[in-house]
Amino acid sequence: MWNPLLAPSLAEFWGRRWNTAFHDLVHQFLFRPVLRKTNVTAAMLIVFLTSGLIHDIVISIPARGGYGLPTVYFLIQGMGLLIERSTFGERLGLGRGARGWLFAMLITVTPVFWLFHPAFIRTVILPLLHAVGAT
Repeated sequence: MWNPLLAPSLAEFWGRRWNTAFHDLVHQFLFRPVLRKTNVTAAMLIVFLTSGLIHDIVISIPARGGYGLPTVYFLIQGMGLLIERSTFGERLGLGRGARGWLFAMLITVTPVFWLFHPAFIRTVILPLLHAVGAT
């Protein structure tokens, strides 16, 4: 992590500031191979889909609920990047400055309840907090 709250765009948030180890790994072993067979948009969306499925495995399966919600969260991130990089997004300045930062925070934070859904909070987080004496 490298100051993710300072990211002036959604692309910089996911590409350079949030979990760079995961980014480097999927860039080499998933994005590049898929890119050779498709295009940038498809490769990017496949990376976000894969990230969503991985998060579903580690969040929804242990919680025994909320299946698919983390995947939807990451697909929203991919769609947000498509909007940011579109002609419309560029015209609005969604990839830079204060507007870019606001757009990045809106897209990453607003749907976060789909990533950390109620089943996960109820069956994993709250019992963990109780076990360590935090509740």
